[in-house]
Amino acid sequence: MHVPDGFINAPVSAATGVVAAAAVAVSLRGARRELAGTGPGGSAAAERTAPLAGLVAAFIFAVQMLNFPVAAGTSGHLLGGALAAILVGPYTGVLCVSVVLLMQGVLFADGGLTALGVNITDMAIVTTVVAYALFRGLVKVLPRRRRSVTVASFVAALLSVPAAAVAFTAIYALGGTADVPIGKVFTAMVGVHLLIGIGEAAITALTVGAVIAVRPDLVYGARGLTQPLELRTSPLAGPADGTEAAEPAPAPAAAAEAAAPAPARRSVRRVWLAGLAAALVCAGGISYYASADPDGLEKVAHDHGIDAKAEDHAAKDSPLADYSVKDITDPRLSGGLAGVIGVGATLAVGTGVFVVVRRRRSAATTERPDAGAGRPSENV
Repeated sequence: MHVPDGFINAPVSAATGVVAAAAVAVSLRGARRELAGTGPGGSAAAERTAPLAGLVAAFIFAVQMLNFPVAAGTSGHLLGGALAAILVGPYTGVLCVSVVLLMQGVLFADGGLTALGVNITDMAIVTTVVAYALFRGLVKVLPRRRRSVTVASFVAALLSVPAAAVAFTAIYALGGTADVPIGKVFTAMVGVHLLIGIGEAAITALTVGAVIAVRPDLVYGARGLTQPLELRTSPLAGPADGTEAAEPAPAPAAAAEAAAPAPARRSVRRVWLAGLAAALVCAGGISYYASADPDGLEKVAHDHGIDAKAEDHAAKDSPLADYSVKDITDPRLSGGLAGVIGVGATLAVGTGVFVVVRRRRSAATTERPDAGAGRPSENV
């Protein structure tokens, strides 16, 4: 659903750019809390979120290269807002998808540069906000089990895609450059993206389910599912020989604290390496077999004349334009190498952004050690 240059007029493109910039600024502040430990699960969980955020962006980039058929002559691909929000948090999720869109527009001529604000608003903000709101609502009413997180992920991802289609239709109604009946645009966009949403939901649920099966502590949306064990003692209990106890039984909290060993810090290296390997395999190998049919927006645009005033991409002469490396004639090698470069570049930029965000929050917390005191933690 990458909107090219020329679909939306300049005033509305500029307005969505302002909206996108404001949302990114808000997300930077929110991501500082998510990455520094004032969100659900505390600082221990957040320490594990920071190194994974860049990987989530790289993984979304890779899976977006895997277009899957949804109807005759039409394909779809992951948008990623639901997946990012559930894995690393809604604010960090907006930043993840925004990084992906920036790298795609600048390096691969995918999604117009003047339409970057439109794409961030539609694909990063709308999908993340809608998906996470639905997800949080579902996990509150479903049983407190890991399977419930996977089910909620499926439903949230499924509905986030047609929500993005509705948002695009609204933007086009305000600033579309071609004279096309909005009713037809709405019907066509929502119809095809309901089908694409099924693929989005399957990918999101499978990915969240896989991570939650091995490391539920790494899933932002699953924090709070596992309750700490409590050592309960009875105040009526006494020595086995029937003599009067010399001292009262210790309080349950104190006994639990004394009896429970300090939790071992678990490394995320294996999960990180497995995720990186999966991203490289998807972008460098499986992407060769992706559907070559136009995606939902391209198909609707062609069928209904939305693309009548489409413009050439400013980066059309990029060495990586159209996800292929210039001057390499073998399509498998060219596309695979471009995918690997994209994963590496997205990982580097995304990780750099999140490291800076977390360090700034850590520095602010060091200067004001009571900044996060008294804030209730959010549980699933």
